[in-house]
Amino acid sequence: MAAEAAFKDVPEIFEVELGECLIARTEALASFRELGPPDLCHVVKSTGRAGQRDLGSYHYVSGIDTSSSASLAAYINSLTYSIEEPQAWFTKSPTWKVKNGCFCCFNAFSRVDVRVDVKIPGGVNAYVIDLRGERHQASPDIWQETYLSAVLRAILYSDDPSYFLEAYRRLEPISTPDAEMRFLQAAEILFMKGWQVGSDPEIQVATVVSNHLTAGILKYFGDSGRWQHAANLFEKLAARDPEVSSLLARSYIGLNEEVKAVQIMATAMEKTPQSYLLLHTQCDFLRSKGKHEWALKLARQAVNCAPSEFVTWEKLTDIYIELGEYESALLTLNSCPMFTYNGRDAHRNLAALRLHLPISAAVAEILPEREKTEDDEADPALQRLPAPGLRGTWARAYALLTRLVSQIGWDELLKSRSAVFVMEEEYRMQKAHADIAVAALEEEVVADDNASTKGVRARPSASREDSPSSSVAQSPTIAPTDDAESMIPTIRISTESAREESLRAEKAAEEAAKLNGMENAKVEGLQQPAQAAAGEGDGENKDTTTIGGPGGQESFSFSNKRLCERWLDNLFMVLYEDLRVWTIFRAEIAHFKTQHVAYRKTGLEWEILGDLGLRLHHKEEAKEAFQRALDTPRYSIKPWMKLLDMYAEEGDLTRTLQASIRVAAYQYGEYSELAYPTQIARLLFKLEQVHGHAKIWNTLLSMGLPEPILHVMQGYLQYGQRFKVEGYDF
Repeated sequence: MAAEAAFKDVPEIFEVELGECLIARTEALASFRELGPPDLCHVVKSTGRAGQRDLGSYHYVSGIDTSSSASLAAYINSLTYSIEEPQAWFTKSPTWKVKNGCFCCFNAFSRVDVRVDVKIPGGVNAYVIDLRGERHQASPDIWQETYLSAVLRAILYSDDPSYFLEAYRRLEPISTPDAEMRFLQAAEILFMKGWQVGSDPEIQVATVVSNHLTAGILKYFGDSGRWQHAANLFEKLAARDPEVSSLLARSYIGLNEEVKAVQIMATAMEKTPQSYLLLHTQCDFLRSKGKHEWALKLARQAVNCAPSEFVTWEKLTDIYIELGEYESALLTLNSCPMFTYNGRDAHRNLAALRLHLPISAAVAEILPEREKTEDDEADPALQRLPAPGLRGTWARAYALLTRLVSQIGWDELLKSRSAVFVMEEEYRMQKAHADIAVAALEEEVVADDNASTKGVRARPSASREDSPSSSVAQSPTIAPTDDAESMIPTIRISTESAREESLRAEKAAEEAAKLNGMENAKVEGLQQPAQAAAGEGDGENKDTTTIGGPGGQESFSFSNKRLCERWLDNLFMVLYEDLRVWTIFRAEIAHFKTQHVAYRKTGLEWEILGDLGLRLHHKEEAKEAFQRALDTPRYSIKPWMKLLDMYAEEGDLTRTLQASIRVAAYQYGEYSELAYPTQIARLLFKLEQVHGHAKIWNTLLSMGLPEPILHVMQGYLQYGQRFKVEGYDF
């Protein structure tokens, strides 16, 4: 295939069959649940010669103005100037030109796909494709919704490292103050429809104030510290819906106008006392002032207002940990409702004829070679750690568990766990005691037992797997009650899909447990967690039965203990795996240091260990691991991104700039051409508030960067000046 058919600086995927990406997108429309995937731009190239087959290619893009068909047609027209020209005047290669194009943009409000067909030369045809594949006319309201949907995708997908697509261009969604004003106007008009675009996976039910639209507004203005614009918007909306007062109060707290924020919250509480978001805003404010006891009362009230939301239980657990009430924290964590994780909407991958991924030579000079080496390999014991596979509520719950263990240690955590949950050994002893009593009773009384008693006695003890799982699901759980008359347990049944997910996770964990080397090693001083009693088995509520454990264990009563949820029990095993591998790693480092021998790992292994250290709240050791990863020639942005966060948190200007240069180069090499909102811009703007624009710019100049790289870095600072981010004027 002729190389001249490719664009000079635009990534693209060449199709096997002409137009197959458009057909696949139409078929996938019904599967888009929330914001939808990035925009799709498909072009057909032709030489105009008879017998020469036309070529179809496509790429993904975000940040394009989708408010009208004219702006989309202009983007396709701009691609006509990007085709590679023949290298010499005497070449016989055919000249390729863009014949026509189609731009597709998903409207997340009305759940339709807006498409613009462009013929060059020729006309422009705009239409709407619904979920059934039928065509409709595009109305002005549809265009406005499409514009806001595209901006929200560009903001929320801008620096998400987990959302990766080949040939995905990220452009600036809002490049001028006028464009920002149009975004605010559209957000104000469509704000009450915001729940239609969905919410984060940790939110079960999207509401007017908790959805992707509000998340996008808070991220866009919060990352740059320009809360005044958000406050102005929410001020208007709060008059229409009092629940918006929670967002308005957050904006004023961001502006350091705390008195006004408190007045707004006090007034709003009289109108909407059942708003858990408003209670959480007050709760966070009190925690920032050290009033954790007061915050605890509000967090409890929030749980009562929204018991089916994960975030309310999470907040309550968080405060219990801050107060040192670790047993209460475990019980609250055990009560968290868990949701099936649904990732971001994405296109179905198609087999490509070939990929064209151009990269700037100046950017490539400061990056490692993009080819697979031995540093891309790692010990299977590290690669199969289950914790990195956790997503959504599972990841958030695990973060609370690791915070607990970082504060009280593993042994104390196991003691607290034994104190509040029925353990397997205790349950077996109680069961054996009950069986003996029943056998004695049957010898004395030859009569039919009550049917419910038979059912309780005949149910076998549930078996449990000890293996950790990287993706756990909520299983049927028995909730014992304190009423002596209530002998029938209350059972909460999970969905069939959740049960299948749990079985798949356990099967994967069993395979992971068969590893040798590090994974089978015993760690001295690290006790493996005992099995908690199964939440799926017997649920007798023994209010008065006390059982003496072996070796003189204290007696206990089931009336003051609960059954541990299956997913939480699995998370304890996941935590044990993390701690075991980390303990081995630190012991090996200490041993090699005493022997004065270099400790060697591959680049991928250092990255995994750095992530492990961050999960377990060992920041200094994690930073050292990421720095060691940079000594290897592996092509990876992750260690630079992690170190960038750490250096910025420490306030180290020089190292922050050095890390941001590398991150910017990696992102530019992946066709991310936007300055904001990004991780680099957010951290540079925080430093700008302390050091000022002039000092940061002069420091960059003193580094002697290549002109293209300096131009990329200048884009972040110019954005701050254009939008008057704090620190731009000194």
